[in-house]
Amino acid sequence: MNAPAAVLFDMDGTLVDTEVLWWETTERTAERLGHRLGPADAPEVVGRAVPDTAAHLVRVAGRGEPAEVAAELTEGFFRRVCAGAPLRPGAQRLLTALEAEGIPFALVSASPRVVVDQVVGGALAHVPFAFTLSADDTVRTKPHPEPYRAAAARLGLAPERCVAVEDSPDGAASAEAAGCALLVVPSLLDVPRSAARTFAASLEEVTPELLRAMTGAGPAAQADRTSSSRMPSA
Repeated sequence: MNAPAAVLFDMDGTLVDTEVLWWETTERTAERLGHRLGPADAPEVVGRAVPDTAAHLVRVAGRGEPAEVAAELTEGFFRRVCAGAPLRPGAQRLLTALEAEGIPFALVSASPRVVVDQVVGGALAHVPFAFTLSADDTVRTKPHPEPYRAAAARLGLAPERCVAVEDSPDGAASAEAAGCALLVVPSLLDVPRSAARTFAASLEEVTPELLRAMTGAGPAAQADRTSSSRMPSA
């Protein structure tokens, strides 16, 4: 079976443990607006771009300006990321294995460029990404397929020759709609299952061999692994 031409990694909650930081940031801003963040808000927070979450908070709180709330969220998230964003279990081992096998990989994130650059210059400073793509680099970000289509095009590849690694429903929807093979490693939210999606409980389970199977064979060869997900209590 052929190796994948490239691997496209999500950042928050996939390679780095930042989803909890994003939730805490959103929780504080929601409190300022008079809204208590809870499980019902999770689909509008986890894996969502800053403007989407800002619009949601303004809508449920009935106050605030979306642009101002978005700026507050970005600043708060950036401060937390600067304080430390540890790698997810298995991330370093997988990245090292891909580099050793000469399989290129890139970062495709729905976070703003300022946050992506901070993480890439910090926790991921040693990682030889082919490039990084942030929410600021495309007209539409996740869950729209444009980010993954743009990443594949930048590599000169068809999306189906790329494996996307995601942790959230919106990220999974983006990669799948773009035509990428999709590996889901859930973090805070459950991700809907389908025959076209491969699941792993942790990056510790993921190997280049699994990625080869995803691009070298069809869905019948994919491993449907049980996974656990969690969401911080509000």
